[in-house]
Amino acid sequence: MNSKEYLQTWSASYKRDLIENIMPFWMLHGWDRKNGGVYTCVDREGKLMDTTKSVWFQGRFAFTCSYAFNHVARHPEWLEAAKSTLDFIEKYCFDADGRMYFEVTETGVPIRKRRYVFSETFAAIAMSEYSIASGDCSYALKALKLFNDIRHFLSTPGVLTPKYCDGVHLQGHSIVMILINVASRIREAISDPVLDEQIKESIDDLRKYFMHPEFKALLETVGPNGEFIDTNAGRTINPGHCIETAWFILEEAKAHNWDKEMVNTALTILDWSWEWGWDKEFGGIINFRDCRDLPSQDYAHDMKFWWPQTEAIIATLYAYQATKDEKYLAMHKQISDWTYAHFPDTEFGEWYGYLHRDGTISQPAKGNLFKGPFHIPRMMTKGYILCEELLSEK
Repeated sequence: MNSKEYLQTWSASYKRDLIENIMPFWMLHGWDRKNGGVYTCVDREGKLMDTTKSVWFQGRFAFTCSYAFNHVARHPEWLEAAKSTLDFIEKYCFDADGRMYFEVTETGVPIRKRRYVFSETFAAIAMSEYSIASGDCSYALKALKLFNDIRHFLSTPGVLTPKYCDGVHLQGHSIVMILINVASRIREAISDPVLDEQIKESIDDLRKYFMHPEFKALLETVGPNGEFIDTNAGRTINPGHCIETAWFILEEAKAHNWDKEMVNTALTILDWSWEWGWDKEFGGIINFRDCRDLPSQDYAHDMKFWWPQTEAIIATLYAYQATKDEKYLAMHKQISDWTYAHFPDTEFGEWYGYLHRDGTISQPAKGNLFKGPFHIPRMMTKGYILCEELLSEK
């Protein structure tokens, strides 16, 4: 493989696809220019199916617009959409207790609130990225305040409704991994020791509790001291989440001059998770595996969702940048070839989100409360950045 030509091809592809396909689709069909914010429940053609607004995606969309503006093309409309969505978030998406809702109506009337803090994490990265894009430092301060609020919500008994009954003590991978990225994104806009503290704490927890060499797996749920729980939930591996975690750690390693210990941790997680996740028969990254290779409980366990593929594309590029090992560029080609052969909709734009194991379409909608303008445009933006950096090193 001619790595220079390969990287040039993908750099141009990411930029073109983002500017000409993905962002225009959501600017036209998602951005609510009347009420502010973004709709995500759209069909294959982009027609609105449900006006309910995912609060996760209000933050994700504002981040996506600002991130693309900062790194790919400075389109004023993207910045306008980010500000419109942040205004909607601040006006309608916070409850009186400082926590955020999970769903609101198109005009911002609350519908549902959950025990998780992911709405807050996405709002925080949106504020920090918009601060960089706009030059308005007040948004960086808001992001840092919200980050400290998140830590308070997570560490203060009684603030969040317990997930399990009394006497059951488990911990999950999702919040540990997401806080690495949230702290990293905020740190681009504002410095504070709490951000570095959180990243170190999360990476230490992943090593200490969630990485289980006996299974060559990073587990989704473990006991309070990392104990292996021999149940369906305790045996679950989510390869997409794990691969996403790997590139979050590689990003942090890069910020520390490719810290060897961090790089080794990330590559171990990536290699383990690729082995569990890559479908050797049909290709692509599947949703769930059982670390004892027992039948998975989840009904969508062998489906191919859009987001694990995008995370694998980013992670393999990062791994190649960290190591210059051609193995990871070959893995990038492997996942990219499969993904681009199955997910993009060449007729109506954007990507399908849900495929059967063999790559056939399960349902053709372009969005819902969980799929929208985030993983795909983030992959294209990050992919463009990494390809350009790698080309500058040659």
